[in-house]
Parts: sequence; structure tokens; C-alpha cells
Amino acid sequence: MTESLQIWGDSLLMGIVYDEQRNAYTVYKESCINALKSVASFPVKNHSQMGCTAAQALRKIKNDPPTGGGVALIEFGGNDCNMEWAAVAANPVAVHQPKTPPAQFAAELEEIVGLVRAAGMQPMLAVPTPLHTARYFDWITKGLDSSAVLSFLGDMHRVYRWQELYAVTVLRIAAKQNCPVVDLRSPFLERDHYEDLLCIDGMHPNAAGHALMFETIRAALC
Repeated sequence: MTESLQIWGDSLLMGIVYDEQRNAYTVYKESCINALKSVASFPVKNHSQMGCTAAQALRKIKNDPPTGGGVALIEFGGNDCNMEWAAVAANPVAVHQPKTPPAQFAAELEEIVGLVRAAGMQPMLAVPTPLHTARYFDWITKGLDSSAVLSFLGDMHRVYRWQELYAVTVLRIAAKQNCPVVDLRSPFLERDHYEDLLCIDGMHPNAAGHALMFETIRAALC
């Protein structure tokens, strides 16, 4: 059992959900990490931020190095793999790069692992949850020329495969650096209809998704 837990991640572990009644993103009060805090016998500090990439987390950790030992749960990839979809729609034949290209993402993730180890913490990497292709495509192309975006992608399912590449990268870096893993992806994919665990945007887990993530993280830590 860990003596303490600090978390660096994005909206997934921050607990962001899409509230359809309010038509807005909001922080879910019973998110997986808040649920963990309510039952954990150790202190939990969550540094996660909506929209955060590995590069942004790396700068934050360099500027404010962690202390105190315990486990550092690290979860990135969802924003790193994202593209500027308005630019894609405007010029689908151009070359477009994600916020963090795959090789850069791998290097930054490794550097984060090294920094938290140097601070006396045990790094643990989280594999992000999957996208739902149709919902996500509809979401990112709202107000845009969806046919142009589809032309750039080649096929709609490329968005799923591209995000999966970053999930695979997390596993590869974990193996290379001998880090324990919290696999948040597989429990979703094991469901017959994992879309039932996701918000309308096809990327953020809903209440049921957070309940599943809570059980997965608790099992890995406790």
C-alpha cells in the first residue's frame, strides 16, 4: 500500500464530464479521484488540469519539483494526440501535426518518469481510456466541414487508431522504464457497449465510466 499519492494528468483524472443539461463541461464531484480520496488511508493530491499535455506537465514539474515520496500517477496522451481540427477542415491536403508528435510524447513521458524518481517517488503510468469513433468525430467537426476532415483522415476510424498509438506508447515507456501501470483502457474495451461509459463527446468518461476507473485505480494502489 502506498504512503501517499500525487497525480499529474489531464481532464480524465481531473474529473471533467460533459453536462448535457447545462451544455457545458464541468467537474464531476464523484470523479474517480474524488472517490479514491474518500476511501484512501493515504493523502491524495491531484495536480491534473484540463487540456494538459505531457510538455506542460513536464514544465510544471521542473518549476515545482515534487517532494515527499509515495506514488506519482502519470496520465497523458489524450490532449497530446489532438490536432487543430479547424485548421484541418480549412486545408485538408496540408500536413498537420498533433499537439505532441509521438516521438516527442515518448521522450517527455520518459523525462517525467525520471524527474519523479529523482524526487523519491514511484512513477505509475496510466493508459488513457478509449475514444468512441462516431461520437468523437461528430464532436470535433461541429461547425466545421466534416467532409474535409474526413478527407484528411482517410477514414473516420483513424482518430481511434491515432489515439491508440499514444496509449501503446504509454505501455512501451512503462515497460522500458520498469514502471507499474494502471490500465484504464482495457476495462472500457471489455464492455460490449463501452460508449455507455462515455459522455456525448466520445472522449470523457461519464459517471459510470468514473466508477469503473475508480475501481481500477483502487485495485492498483490498495
